Amino acid sequence: MNHALLTKGANETGAGTDHPLTTWHDIDTAPAAQHVRTLMRTCWRLGGLPEFEPLHLRAWAHTLGYRGHILTKSRAYSTTYAALRAERAAHVGHSDMPDGSSALITDRHWRYVGCGHTPGAALIAAGIADDITESRRLAAEAQREGEWCR
Repeated sequence: MNHALLTKGANETGAGTDHPLTTWHDIDTAPAAQHVRTLMRTCWRLGGLPEFEPLHLRAWAHTLGYRGHILTKSRAYSTTYAALRAERAAHVGHSDMPDGSSALITDRHWRYVGCGHTPGAALIAAGIADDITESRRLAAEAQREGEWCR
């Protein structure tokens, strides 16, 4: 199985659309939740004010003013995403992973499978909870018997 870097467009995250808006009417017809359209309108309004002109908010209203890539990397240790994918693939034993972006796999169908501890972590958490309960019981007992030190 090929592993690839996952990216999301603005509309897939529920935070805007993947295409720029050119008019106020575009916001009204954008395939987004009412709250998201309200945020787009706010970007559009602020983008029309002289003090915010350098931010180009109208050009980025479709992403709620955010101009960056959803996935970022440190500027101090910059590299390409293709190089990162290749390194990750080599690390997990997939040395046949191609460097080109044409080989990316897109999976848009996610489902919730649950949350919580693994069975081993659940045992550790239960043990810690038992220790805390016992410590509190012993402290209360000592306090009742006058053995409590301050």
